[in-house]
Amino acid sequence: MAMGVKMAFTAYKNLEMLVKTFQLTYQENDFIIESQPPINEYFQQRLQTLLREGVVDNSESAICENLIAPILTETWYTYKEKFLLWSHQTLIYNEDLSSIPDYVLAQKSPLGKIVFDKPFLAVMEAKKDDFTAGWGQCGAEMVACQKINQIEGQTIFGMVSNGKVWEFAKLCDRLFVKSLKSYRISDLEELLGAVHYIFEQCQLQL
Repeated sequence: MAMGVKMAFTAYKNLEMLVKTFQLTYQENDFIIESQPPINEYFQQRLQTLLREGVVDNSESAICENLIAPILTETWYTYKEKFLLWSHQTLIYNEDLSSIPDYVLAQKSPLGKIVFDKPFLAVMEAKKDDFTAGWGQCGAEMVACQKINQIEGQTIFGMVSNGKVWEFAKLCDRLFVKSLKSYRISDLEELLGAVHYIFEQCQLQL
C-alpha cells in the first residue's frame, strides 16, 4: 500500500484487496468442528417465534438486533467469565486500519468491563447480502485485531452474516482460511455448534 494512503476497513471491497495489501496466503477448507452445546429451549422458542411472526430484516439495524445479536449473546453466556461481547465498539490500530465492527469478542480486562481489551473475534453484517464486501471489511478487522494484540501464533476469527446465512474465517500469522461451509439460522443447532466452536477456540488461547 502506498505511503500516505488511508484505508479504513470499508475501503477493502473484497478479500483479494486484503490479501494483496497485507501479503496473506488465502485458503478455503472446513476447519470448524461443530460442538453440540445444550440448546436453551426458551431461547429457541423465542427465536423461532421472532422469525415466524416478527419483522426481523427490514433494515440493517433490525438484522443486527434480531438475528445476529441473539445468536452471539446466547453463545457468550457460556464464555462470559473470560470474554466480553462488544457492540459497535471502535477498533483502531492506526489510520489505515480503523472503523467500527458490528460486534467484537474481546478478553475481559482486569480493570473492569468498561475497558476494551484484546479482541479475538470480529463480526460484520453482510449489508444488502453483499458477502464479498462484508468479508473485505471483516478481514481488515481481523488484521487489525492481530496487529493490536501482537501475540505470535494467535488465531483471530471472523464471521460475516446477513442474519440468516453465516460464514466463518480465521487468520493465523499470514494465513487466512475461510470455511467452505456456510450455516443457516434455520438449522439453529448446527449454527450454534459452529459459533460455540469459534468461541471455544478463542478461550483456548487465553
